[in-house]
Amino acid sequence: MSTTAFDVELLTELTEERGVPGYEDRVREVVKRELAETTDHVSTDAMGNVVGTLEGDSDYSVAVAAHMDEIGFMVRHVDEDGFLTLDALGGWDPRVLRAQRVTVHTEGGDLTGIIGSAPPHGGTDDEEPNVEDVHVDMGMDEDRVNERVSVGDLVTMDQTTERVGDLVTGKSLDDRVCVFQLLEAARRIEDPAVTIHFCATVQEEVGLRGAQALGVDVDPDLAIALDVTVANDVPDYEDGEEVTELGKGAAIKLKDASVVTNPKVNRRMRSVADEAGIEYQLEVLPAGGTDTAGFQNTFGAKPVGAISIPTRYLHTVTESAHVDDIENAIDLLVAVLETETGEEDYTL
Repeated sequence: MSTTAFDVELLTELTEERGVPGYEDRVREVVKRELAETTDHVSTDAMGNVVGTLEGDSDYSVAVAAHMDEIGFMVRHVDEDGFLTLDALGGWDPRVLRAQRVTVHTEGGDLTGIIGSAPPHGGTDDEEPNVEDVHVDMGMDEDRVNERVSVGDLVTMDQTTERVGDLVTGKSLDDRVCVFQLLEAARRIEDPAVTIHFCATVQEEVGLRGAQALGVDVDPDLAIALDVTVANDVPDYEDGEEVTELGKGAAIKLKDASVVTNPKVNRRMRSVADEAGIEYQLEVLPAGGTDTAGFQNTFGAKPVGAISIPTRYLHTVTESAHVDDIENAIDLLVAVLETETGEEDYTL
């Protein structure tokens, strides 16, 4: 079993904390606490983005971004039997929601709820479910539920983070494992040649909204996004459908559905990895977008790159990443930032 050279307790805290798009408060407090110890100053904005700035020896600036939000739900309605119906915050495959526990975040505190599943004894429902068809059982009658739950209350999946062999698995590695990567890099870098903005963004799962705003406010000379990526290296997928494989290193993104990264940036990332002996693989992601595009589409033609952590079972409660890939991703980010002088010409 691979040993870990990073702070597992902090990674567990981040991945087990709750924060759906627009309501990342609990995660934000953890990020602010950590960045206050490692950067020169920390700020937040009206959307809730967090920026910890490490001043460099030049005015050239690099923004590194990872999003804090996880997919979740908002309470849409309490029916006459006291069951909750939900509105999705982010992209869910409703098939993974059956027979799960959830946490309903109310003004009076957190409550546990159950998303049930019909038992096989009376036959099964073969129809594909929709999020709108999901009902949360609060174990109380309508009056008691209405006393404690309101329309607009937030709902997250209830799951712990565990070590399984060489993997770390939990409910929100997307994208807290990359928030962790960002915080670890801030810990390890002490005297950069350029100014580095460590940015924990909001509302990525509902349209890259935090990064789009932050790209204007921070206005970096170079932007690097951090996110998980698909690892379909499991049964039922053909060769060529994996995108990435666990245990083969950090992924250097060439494209996803929202962005084509700057060729000079990803070439430099590869060169840095080769020189430092850091394992990596190349990522061509057919579907899905990342904060990379948020920076590229705001306030001018910025060079952008991205480092991804291969992850199985994305957008489920068992998202899983290899500990060696996490370490390689941290090492690569640190090496790229420590060797950035501001003198690279990324124009094409």
